[in-house]
Amino acid sequence: MKHAQGELLSIDLTDRTVTTEPIDDVLSEFIGGRGLNTRLAYERIPFDADPLGPENRIYFSTGPMQYSTTSYTGRMAATSVSPLTNGMFSSNAGGFLSRNFTGAGYAAVEIVGASDDLLAIHVREADEDGAPTVEFEEVPELEQAEVPAVSDHVEAERDLEPEHLACIGPAGENGVRFASIMTSETRAFGRGGLGAVLGAKGVKALSFDGDADAEIELDWPADAGEIHREAATSDSIMKRQGTTSVTELSNEMEALPTYYFSEQSFEGVEGISGDRVEEKKYKKGTCSNCAFACKLPTRDEERGIETEGPEFETVMAFGSNAGVDKMVDVMAANQLCDELGMDTISCGNVVSMFLESEDEFGNAELVRSVVEQIAYREGVGDKLAEGIHRAHEEFGADDWTVKGMTFSAHDGRSLNGQGLAFATANRGADHMYAEFYPYEYPLVSKEDAFEPSGLDGKPPKIVEKENRNAILDSAVICKFSRGVVTDDRLAALLDADYEDLIATGGRVVEMERAFNNARGFDRGDDTLPYADQIEGFDEGLSEYYAIRGWNDDGTVPGYDDVVGPAAGTADD
Repeated sequence: MKHAQGELLSIDLTDRTVTTEPIDDVLSEFIGGRGLNTRLAYERIPFDADPLGPENRIYFSTGPMQYSTTSYTGRMAATSVSPLTNGMFSSNAGGFLSRNFTGAGYAAVEIVGASDDLLAIHVREADEDGAPTVEFEEVPELEQAEVPAVSDHVEAERDLEPEHLACIGPAGENGVRFASIMTSETRAFGRGGLGAVLGAKGVKALSFDGDADAEIELDWPADAGEIHREAATSDSIMKRQGTTSVTELSNEMEALPTYYFSEQSFEGVEGISGDRVEEKKYKKGTCSNCAFACKLPTRDEERGIETEGPEFETVMAFGSNAGVDKMVDVMAANQLCDELGMDTISCGNVVSMFLESEDEFGNAELVRSVVEQIAYREGVGDKLAEGIHRAHEEFGADDWTVKGMTFSAHDGRSLNGQGLAFATANRGADHMYAEFYPYEYPLVSKEDAFEPSGLDGKPPKIVEKENRNAILDSAVICKFSRGVVTDDRLAALLDADYEDLIATGGRVVEMERAFNNARGFDRGDDTLPYADQIEGFDEGLSEYYAIRGWNDDGTVPGYDDVVGPAAGTADD
């Protein structure tokens, strides 16, 4: 089985020391990316770690596909304990960072401890003697700097473009629980608040650079070339509208959260549709080596806005859920979140909760003001920065979260299988963990489709999709490769039996679950605000557990059995 190559680089912020160690056994078993990160985190982060304490650690890695030139492979993974969900959390970001990370020559980088001084850390390939080349730069001048200013500093001082950089904005420094880590200025390791983890550790930026040669066999199968060709020649609407191409379909199926989840369709949807974002798109945008080019560089000259996106989930959070019906206003909020370093879904939804409490739906000017207050924890923003789960009672609002994470779109009240997938996801209410929603929209062939209502036959597919996505996140391969990176092609790319890959993906999911069980998570956390509206929800959840071989209380039997024989467990 193909897997990432290289050692683990451990960077201790407390002592400002660096060490390396071989991890070949873990790599051969867990491929790279999310699988590798999960195994390392399971072994090395205490089960009772404070997400914002020095005992928490954060891992960055790529997978074997980042050594190829195949489309859909410009991504990398980050893993830590989430300040938002309080559980193990993996995120991945697109752009161009992954190739620069592999150029530094390490399979994974671990950040340990905390610094009293604000730092930029620069990682290059090892010197000629094989010693790691890591520089700790104190950057007091970047305190509270926005993401573009951080990029400008590193480019001026190090001659490294934003594609070499992972950094945080003010939100990360100020401990906003849904702060993102940003790369290429507009690409985000989003949702779980990993930007706040870096902020708590005193890390403003990480840069990666080098020309290290991969030791991986580059005898990629013919499937890799076919994937690239199909990406280049596809006439998918996503090349014009990105994920916003689904906005009006979601609205028609009453799966578009609106007015802080009180409704499921939006009368102003035409103003925030895929057609409107396409009108604002001014050039192509892509990730490293990808010919699909589904990104959305957009601008509005009259307002002086230039951003990337918004994607569909942002359109929901800052559009329909906030009662805002003009694309340019959603673009403005998207740009602010990127500059300040915040997840657009979490931020948009918590702002929508505030708008509900103030009876101010549709007030786009207030939206922008509150976004800034959140990033700097000023005024009402200080409480909203805690996220919906921790703040909803103060605002007299319902708690629209799972495991502390607010919902993305594709409303589970209409798409019941996606609803169950929101509940089972170790990440919380995230649509990409199982990515079940396409099977309930008319987006797949009839033989693969499910009726949106009910859960009959859906738990086995949710398990399969969670496991397969864990492999995509370990390889690392973009999930928009669906329909192109088929099961057979995935197995060929990784030189493995497909069923063996699915089993490995299942072990990644189980490690996440076992870690979270040790932190107190159980069946009571696998629920929904609308669970009673989904027929057979409890039975479907029990079926999901049974398929996985878990206890009916949502716990994994025998933590030590989860990680297998590769390198010991947290109890050793």
